[in-house]
Amino acid sequence: MPQTVATAAHCINPHCSRPYPQTMGNNFCNVCGAPLRLLHRYTPLQKLGVGGFAVIYTVWDEKTKKERVLKVLLETSPKALALFEQEATVLASLRHPGVPKVESDSYFQISFGSSPEIVLPCLVMEKISGKTLEEILEYHQSQGLPEAWVQNWLKQAIYILRELHQRQIIHRDIKPANLMLREGTEQIVLIDFGGAKQINAKKANSQASSTRLFSPGYSPPEQVAGALVGPNADFYALGMTCIHLLTGKYPLDLEDPKTGDLHWQKFTKISPSFANLLDDMIQPNIEKRPANANELLSRLRRINSQTITSSVAKALFKIISKLPADLFKFALGILGLFGQLISKTIVLFFQTIAHLTTAFLSTVWQMTLGGIGGAFGAIIGYWLAYKTVFGQDLGYFLSRTLPRITAMPLFVNSAIILFTCAGLATALGLMVAGKIGQQQRYFMATIMGIISYGLGCFLVQKVPSNAILPEDLVLMTGVVSGLLTLGLGLPSHQIVYALVNTVGTASFFAGLLALIMKIFVPLNGVLGISGTFLYSFNWTNFIFSLGFFSTMGIAIGFWLSVTHFFVVPVLRMLGWR
Repeated sequence: MPQTVATAAHCINPHCSRPYPQTMGNNFCNVCGAPLRLLHRYTPLQKLGVGGFAVIYTVWDEKTKKERVLKVLLETSPKALALFEQEATVLASLRHPGVPKVESDSYFQISFGSSPEIVLPCLVMEKISGKTLEEILEYHQSQGLPEAWVQNWLKQAIYILRELHQRQIIHRDIKPANLMLREGTEQIVLIDFGGAKQINAKKANSQASSTRLFSPGYSPPEQVAGALVGPNADFYALGMTCIHLLTGKYPLDLEDPKTGDLHWQKFTKISPSFANLLDDMIQPNIEKRPANANELLSRLRRINSQTITSSVAKALFKIISKLPADLFKFALGILGLFGQLISKTIVLFFQTIAHLTTAFLSTVWQMTLGGIGGAFGAIIGYWLAYKTVFGQDLGYFLSRTLPRITAMPLFVNSAIILFTCAGLATALGLMVAGKIGQQQRYFMATIMGIISYGLGCFLVQKVPSNAILPEDLVLMTGVVSGLLTLGLGLPSHQIVYALVNTVGTASFFAGLLALIMKIFVPLNGVLGISGTFLYSFNWTNFIFSLGFFSTMGIAIGFWLSVTHFFVVPVLRMLGWR
């Protein structure tokens, strides 16, 4: 079992007169009496440095038998404490190889002393061994680093930011000192989440100001001014970081003192397309920067394909340059056409692969959350409808009241609770999935989920019976899926989404019922799906209800994704915007 090789411990009391060395294995400091073994688990070993308002230590974790990093907050102001707690919360919510790993119980406070009492907020995180990009640049004597290195690091950093931004988190402090390379690998890790900020749709559209926290030379103008910042503030800082790495010059040293323009391209030799990408990332105007991480990744893929094509073209040019003049001109023309064809083919191939991969993963995620929502709603609904007095009373009231109001032969009972709970949970599941550009309108989504599934309950109960006819079930699924889709806050083509979902879901259940009839029903029989799950509770009815509503959620999620990734793009190509 691995053990620490440290021979002494370090006291974390900032007022201790001799914090190091302390006897390894002691529970308390020999000088000031402060705890040396934190939470009976962590022993501080070495002071690594001071960053911001905190001190960083290496600690030995007795539980995992590994070295970790301990960050201790020394600043006592409420603002500093809030930022420190925010960093702990953000890191604990992330599971990405490009982010230091923090467990949910790694934030705690240590108290010692009595007059006055000293309280130190602490955060334990994964220890990342390696060098920061700032240290790598200094090692190369600030002469600038190769384009291939910077492109690789940029791509990895964008993947990390995509994960953060999907969780509505912005880092706000990207710079060479906060990007590390894991020792022995090419893996980029983003560190120092002390300035990270959680945002949401309401804050993004408000005019409220943001906490004034920035790094000169890297942070965008809106952040320096203390205004509201969004995800593309991280893109600006990342662009400035890349320029610093390429040129070896601090960004503020590259600014024209009169105009404020950044003149950096004369200090490095890189491809024009990559230079244009970085220029777009550092636009002072927020609207002119890349909109999201996927757009940046797409442009990087095109740059890489162009670089490969250019290398092939140069090699062929050297070969044919030794040919006779006429043959040389002919070959040069062929080379140009060949290069264009190869470039377009490569770009199209990777774009297609990326689109299909995104579509597949998003579809699986949409179907999964739709199915989970339907199943969860069925469980809650079944319990409310058949295991509580409320459900029984509501069923009795509706069965006596609605037929008098509508003059229709309705037999309504507690099943209305089952259906509406399933509709509400399915709508929430599809909304939370968020892979097809849904607006976060949870109230409208839940209302339409309740209405659509409630109407579905009436459709299958229009005639009192112990069996539901196949055509009733198919009609119900089509109507329910179409109405539910209209409440999901889709970005465009709402009617198209609703129509495809209506036809697709109804067709799926029609095919499923036809298969059931072929397998389980005699040729001269008539399929009547038991309607007892609407009237009473038993485990067979419960399992049937669970399977039916989860399948509904899965089917709706599938057709939503099909429409988003295939039907709507085709319509846009045909001119229907």
